[in-house]
Amino acid sequence: MTDATRAAESGGTPVALGMPQLPAPDFPAEVRERLAADAREIISRYPDSRSALLPMLHLVQAEEGWVSATGMRFCAEMLDLTPAEVTAVATFYTMYRRKPSGEHQVGVCTNTLCAVLGGDAIFAALREHLEVDNGGTSEDGKVTLEHIECNAACDYAPVVMVNWEFFDNQTIESAKKLVDDLRAGREVIPTRGAPLTDFRGAARILAGFPDERPDAVAASGAAGPATMAGLEIAREVGAGAPGSPAGDDSREERR
Repeated sequence: MTDATRAAESGGTPVALGMPQLPAPDFPAEVRERLAADAREIISRYPDSRSALLPMLHLVQAEEGWVSATGMRFCAEMLDLTPAEVTAVATFYTMYRRKPSGEHQVGVCTNTLCAVLGGDAIFAALREHLEVDNGGTSEDGKVTLEHIECNAACDYAPVVMVNWEFFDNQTIESAKKLVDDLRAGREVIPTRGAPLTDFRGAARILAGFPDERPDAVAASGAAGPATMAGLEIAREVGAGAPGSPAGDDSREERR
């Protein structure tokens, strides 16, 4: 019997093989009521409710750990959008998970500088160590691994991120220890930024709600002024962009 036949006999709509049947199920009443209160707070921040979609997707991701069909239905209904409009946004941005995710999201930067300084090797080692592929979750449900795009931290390459917090200057050994500590529930401290929370907690913060952990904001750290190193070197050698005084001088000197 085909999916279409089963759907017709059950009074449903024929759907393609492997696709969820619509409409998606709703959240339980008590969950929906709680999320709706948060959603109304988010929507109130914007003159056009459609602009609230990105933080709304983070809100439902904070609830389930991923953006499910139920979560997308909730966003569509709260914002008076079609499911297709919500799905288009949720599938465009890679920070929204489209399948159940681990307690911690571990991303290894594999863009050019991180890759050549060891990011590719770190990613390959973690895939073998966790026995997962890109986007896969460890058997204990603790860690989801993926390669990620540039995070504007090239001066700290290679960089690993956990729930969007930075772990700089990583090696294969340090990255393995990092995921082992996460799986064991041991404390890990980001190189800079806020203290680590789990993936759902990070999603709620990205939805625009305050981090309510005691002293979490005050404890946020920085890696130092390395991001200014290139500018300082340029000033020392008189280099600059074409058309700038320093740039013109440096070209004359080279002639």
